[in-house]
Amino acid sequence: MDLQQMRYAVALADTRNFTRAAECCFVVQSSLSHRIAGLERELGVQLFARSSRRVELTSAGAAFVAGARECLAAADRAVSDAAAATGVVRGRLAVGVIVTTAAVDVPELLGRYRARYPDVRVALRSGRSDELAAAIRAGDLDIAFLGLPEGEPPSGVETVVLDHDEHVLLVSAGHRLADVSRVTLEDIAGETFVDFVAGTPGRAQSDQAFAAVGLARDVAYEAGLVELIVRLVAGGLGVALLPSAFIRPLAADRSDLALVQVADGPRRVEYLAWSRFNPSPATRAMLDVLGALPRT
Repeated sequence: MDLQQMRYAVALADTRNFTRAAECCFVVQSSLSHRIAGLERELGVQLFARSSRRVELTSAGAAFVAGARECLAAADRAVSDAAAATGVVRGRLAVGVIVTTAAVDVPELLGRYRARYPDVRVALRSGRSDELAAAIRAGDLDIAFLGLPEGEPPSGVETVVLDHDEHVLLVSAGHRLADVSRVTLEDIAGETFVDFVAGTPGRAQSDQAFAAVGLARDVAYEAGLVELIVRLVAGGLGVALLPSAFIRPLAADRSDLALVQVADGPRRVEYLAWSRFNPSPATRAMLDVLGALPRT
């Protein structure tokens, strides 16, 4: 058994598809299948249940993959630590980002990082703030850009505040409030809302703002994608509260949308978060690029 076999097994566990797993590992499917079969023979257990349409982990496979992830993480860390000792940063950097990140130009940042540290392989993943913070605590992510309601910083991770922002009301150009300069939550409580899915940090920011002033609202449309929220609003199906710094550039060139200030609207804080436990050289290099390297 070797690390490559472990990487193949983890890729197959993640994709549940031999073709996609092979693509992720940059090998032909037949080679990956052969190595997985050889690993199962060596271990004497079946790791994956296969049919012509499905691939699933067996109970033995789930136990093996969990251990394999730890081994691969340790191996990657050993390589990066050894390289760092010679002044070269190598290894892997797993970055998480919420889709409404506005405090940092993520593509520009990743470009600067790659130019300075070309030997680091960067993996980018989007998700909800709570999911990304949990992934950092679990060791699945190294660093993440989060957005949370004011007064609710993420727990169990190191953080630095990147920006404070307030939400604005997004309406269609034909909406009755399109030409109004400022409203309150009471003014818009009777509107039909488009928002993120209930229970998510993105939704909590608006829910908490309405609850704080004792108002209820009708969220008729829930969506996990900002693009869908914007399209529903542009179509006149509802209104939405979205972070100002994120939505202003998107709405600037849209004649079918309008933005309205909200006097007592939701506020959020954007954070940079990373692991409290012995951040890798690649992580510390990213903090350095961002100018957020913690003092030691």
